[in-house]
Amino acid sequence: MSQTTQNQRQDRPHGDRPPRGDRPPRQGRGPRKEEEAPWVPRTELGKKVAAGLITDMNEIYSQGLRIQEAGIIKKLLPDLKSEVIDVGMVQKMTPNGQQTKFKALVAAGNENGWLGIGQGKSKQMRVAIEKATTNAYLNVSPIKLGCGSWECRCDQSHSVPFKVRGKGGSVVVEIVPAPRGLGLVAGGKIRNLLKLAGLKDAWTTAKGSTATMNSTSKAILECLRQTFSQG
Repeated sequence: MSQTTQNQRQDRPHGDRPPRGDRPPRQGRGPRKEEEAPWVPRTELGKKVAAGLITDMNEIYSQGLRIQEAGIIKKLLPDLKSEVIDVGMVQKMTPNGQQTKFKALVAAGNENGWLGIGQGKSKQMRVAIEKATTNAYLNVSPIKLGCGSWECRCDQSHSVPFKVRGKGGSVVVEIVPAPRGLGLVAGGKIRNLLKLAGLKDAWTTAKGSTATMNSTSKAILECLRQTFSQG
């Protein structure tokens, strides 16, 4: 370092720049928060829900109305939770070359008798998850909980009211009511789906290619829908 440069640094006034110990710590940029756009109803059912004329999901299902907006579900079931069940990649050969898209499978439930499963595809993973979440909200179905175990015979809604069986693709799933306190006897991903639906105790059996979560989730949703249709 030259003598001239060293003298210039020593002659620099300290008022322009505070000492190193007195400088405030640098604040990095935090995660960018994307605010969700307010819901604007477009269908007649959505306008009735937004106006407060319909305040219960059971009223919609009893009248056989079709839900076409995810905002209706978010308005009537604010405690609904979404969980990513499976993600993957889909490749397709086109004249321009190989095209790759992401595929997501999302489940939505409130752990109290409502469950829905949806799929979404997109070139971006985030967009695929958003599409799958929207479809899961639109596919939310009611589930009847109860106690169908002869070992328990309580009046609490902790299991299924009777044995149900569902099929999705090559997968066949059977849910058997269990006594209170047993827990969910099932695999990890199947257990998460049953927990989102509101089940606390149940025995399960699954046959077929259960690693294919698309077929497995359809079989589970068909099982749980039977509790409401047959009960």
